[in-house]
Amino acid sequence: MEQDEKKLEPIFSVSEYIEFLNITLRKIGAAKITGEVTKLTIASSGHVYFSIKDKLGNGVMDCIIWKYNYALCGVRLEEGKEVILSGYPDIYPSSGRFSFKADTIELKGEGALKKAYEELKNKLEKEGLFDLERKKKIPMFPERIGVITSKQGAVIHDFLNNIGKYGFKIQMIDSRVEGQEAIKDLLAAIRTFKKKKIDVLVVIRGGGSLESLQPFNNEALVREIIDFPVPVIAGIGHDKDAPLFTLAADASESTPTAVANLLNESWDQALLFLERHERNIIGRYETILDGYKEIENKLKISFNNFKNSLITARADLKWSLSKSFSGFKSLLTTISQKIDQAEKIVFSNNPDRQLHMGYSIASCDGKIVRGTKDVKIGKNIYIKVTDGKIISEVKNINKN
Repeated sequence: MEQDEKKLEPIFSVSEYIEFLNITLRKIGAAKITGEVTKLTIASSGHVYFSIKDKLGNGVMDCIIWKYNYALCGVRLEEGKEVILSGYPDIYPSSGRFSFKADTIELKGEGALKKAYEELKNKLEKEGLFDLERKKKIPMFPERIGVITSKQGAVIHDFLNNIGKYGFKIQMIDSRVEGQEAIKDLLAAIRTFKKKKIDVLVVIRGGGSLESLQPFNNEALVREIIDFPVPVIAGIGHDKDAPLFTLAADASESTPTAVANLLNESWDQALLFLERHERNIIGRYETILDGYKEIENKLKISFNNFKNSLITARADLKWSLSKSFSGFKSLLTTISQKIDQAEKIVFSNNPDRQLHMGYSIASCDGKIVRGTKDVKIGKNIYIKVTDGKIISEVKNINKN
């Protein structure tokens, strides 16, 4: 670019000026345009050249969409179809030709959308992509959760407010979830999570019309989750026609709250199991304590049985602790402390311990002597002490 010394005005070359115009047009001219497809040509390179015209007016515009973007949109252009293009104007330097460079294409009209939906659905069904046998099972006790959604709106808040307090490690990628422009965002987010260590991938958004859910009827997006290494859960509110993404996902729910509940399910069941286990342990302890009212031999048998039960319970708890995650460690510790306390109580009530402390156990006619009513003058009393038994005859009874 040269500078005129008198007027100090820039002088552009043709190429420089076209470049200047294209930069300016790209900044201010990005738009969505609707029209009817005409003069369609698909080049050997895969790039697509076509025109769109007003359905009723006289306006005509040359357009181009590159091969990659065309394949990504999942829309098959045909002359006479009404479409909506998103892109920007551009001047081709070699010819000075003005055209509209489309980044995305979407069909216009519910009838066209439903027809395209049914055609793609039938195609993917024939390939078996929606078969139940293909779907991966949601893992027990998922911990690392990948979430793809828009950080705007109530969807992510509903999900986080309903997910349980089980030590989940949640990673989120912000993505557009509406309009054809969302397809690139969603694909990029899914491919990013493919490289991360997660247990399950969640894709959520709110409900919407057939038009607003079009990104989730995209063939490239559906095929991307088919090969995903861990289960994919779709939480996409939908009308009567379920998005193809939902049909291909390993599990689906209609709301973000329902997705959160699905992830909570195995953890909730584990918590109920541990609470039931705790009640069983306490019940065993109470049953064994009742058995201490029997004579010495039964008492010893009960004591050993309970001791074995405690050993088994402790082993079960250690197994549970190794299989559970951080959300249950405090609960398991509490149960273990209760078992320790139970052991202490049983130990303190062991008759042998009482004998070593200087106490003795008196029995008459095979029954423990608890009061003067349990003996009669002339009867023999058997007194158990720490190193043997003493046999004595009742000579006199003094009541307090």
